[in-house]
Formats: sequence, structure tokens, C-alpha cells
Amino acid sequence: MSHDRRPAPTWQIAATLAAVYLIWGSTYLGIRYAIETLPPFLMAGARFATAGAILFLWLRLRGAERPTWRNWRAAAVAGGLMLMCGNGGVVWAQSRLPSGLTALLTSGVPLYVALLEWVKRGGRRPTGRVGAGILLGFAGMVLLVGPHSLGGSRVDPLGALVLAAGSFLWACGSLYARGAPLPRTPLLGTGMQMLCGGALLALVGTLNGEWSRFDAAAVSARSLGALAYLTFFGSLLGFSSYVWLLRNVPVALASTYAYINPVIAILLGWALAGEPLSPRTLAAGAVIIGAVFLVTTGSRPQMRAAAVPSATPQPSTDGDTADARL
Repeated sequence: MSHDRRPAPTWQIAATLAAVYLIWGSTYLGIRYAIETLPPFLMAGARFATAGAILFLWLRLRGAERPTWRNWRAAAVAGGLMLMCGNGGVVWAQSRLPSGLTALLTSGVPLYVALLEWVKRGGRRPTGRVGAGILLGFAGMVLLVGPHSLGGSRVDPLGALVLAAGSFLWACGSLYARGAPLPRTPLLGTGMQMLCGGALLALVGTLNGEWSRFDAAAVSARSLGALAYLTFFGSLLGFSSYVWLLRNVPVALASTYAYINPVIAILLGWALAGEPLSPRTLAAGAVIIGAVFLVTTGSRPQMRAAAVPSATPQPSTDGDTADARL
């Protein structure tokens, strides 16, 4: 005997979408405030290790299966690509780039996912809409970080390059996680990815000498508050809201965060942190966000929603595995 799920109220869907937009859109500004007095890699490691431990322990106490060594190995690979490389690139680059600009550059992850879906063995050729979105997206990135003669303030090339590499590796990790031998309970796999990714980020911070430069007495209340916000709101509440959306609305609607979050990040960086908002940034932002819209809405049904490297882990839309979002 089957039971149809009662549709969620419209007000609840709208409120949850707004929460995802605002929470994940604000994580870029949160990272900026956190790394003012906290070492970037150690901060990110603490964030994800704490969130992952809470999620993992909560699910295990509720009866989730005990992970195998194979599960942990897959979680370490996925967490390493998405969190250590993807989020690690974000937190490092934000010492050189404004938070809004960082959000724009990392919003191109769906473009990389579409390309990887195409070039992998047995991959699917993108539709014309997706192909146009890919070309438009990369044109927007060139406009954003191109020569100073194009107008607007200069964008740090090393920071932009690190973000591009991190976003690409995030996309690789997202595709890997779809078929990786992770636990049957998607949220458990997500917690494991955060635990492994957090540990790897802490290791990178240690090897980078962040402990020797860390002065606990100099840590500001704003940085600590930002770290708490990133951990509990960005990683736990934001992710829980997104999971609820995936179960109650079409994936196309849930994935609208991909082109809404950069807008939120730019506006918050401008309004609260005094970040510059030049015509060049606005024009490039419109091009990139439009490209992400084309790729997201033009992808074939088999393609899952891609992640944006700033918020938290994300499950695949089929519910069998867990992709990690930052």
C-alpha cells in the first residue's frame, strides 16, 4: 500500500528557499570576518570537523549503519577534493580578494561540472543551451579578471587562479562522490566527508606553519562569531534546509541557490564590509550568473545540481550518495 506525501505549504517552501539563499550567500562574508584574526586553513578545518562530528554522532546515535574502511576511504577522497582543495582555495583566496568577487568566481562550478560530464568516458555531449552557458560563463570570468584596461579595480591574479583551480577540483570531487562507495545513509556520508575534509584542512594549516603564527589572545569576538556562524548556520542549518528542499521541491528550484547566492554575497560585501562595486564587476557578475542559469536549467535530467564552494555538503539528487558542498 503506497502513501502519497502531502505537498509542503507554499510559505514553508518560500521560507526555506530564503534561508538557503541568505545563509549560503552570507558564508563568503563570514569567511572574510573569520580569517581576520584566525588562520584560514585551521579555521576551515575546525569548522568542518566540528560540523561533521555533530552530524556523524547524531546519525550514529539514531541507528545509522557503522561505516566500513571502504566508506572512510571514499569520504577522505571526496572531502579532500571538495573541502581541502575547494574550500581551502576559497579561504586562502579571501585574504587577497573581496568576498563578493570570490563568490562570483566560485559560482562557475556548474560550468566545470558540465564540462567534466562531457569529457569523461561515456560522457554526454552538452545541449546547445548548456554549451552556450559554458562559453558565456568563461567569457564572464575573463571580463572579471582580465586586464586592468577593461576598467574597474585590479583583481589579484594569483587569488583568481587559486579559486579557479579549487572550483575545478571541487567539481571533480562532486562527480567522484556520486558513484563512490559511501554509506547508504546520505547524511552519514556527508558527516564523514566533513570530518575527513576538516582533518585535511587542519593538516594543511599545520604544514603551512599556521600554529606558530596563531595568537589566541589576538582573536577577535567577530572572528569567533563568524566561525560559529559558519559551523552551525552555514554547515548544519543551511545544509538541513537544502536537504529538505531536495525532498519537497523540484531539483531545478532547489538548485537556484547557484545563481542567487553570488548576488547575496556581492550585496552583503558592499553593504556591510565596504567592498567596491564597480560597473565591471556588475557586468561580469550578470554574465556569469546568466551563464550558470543557462547551464543549471539546460542540463539534462540526469545531471545533479552542482555545488558552490562556500557552504556545506550536499547530497546527490538520487539519494544514494552524498556530494559535499562547501
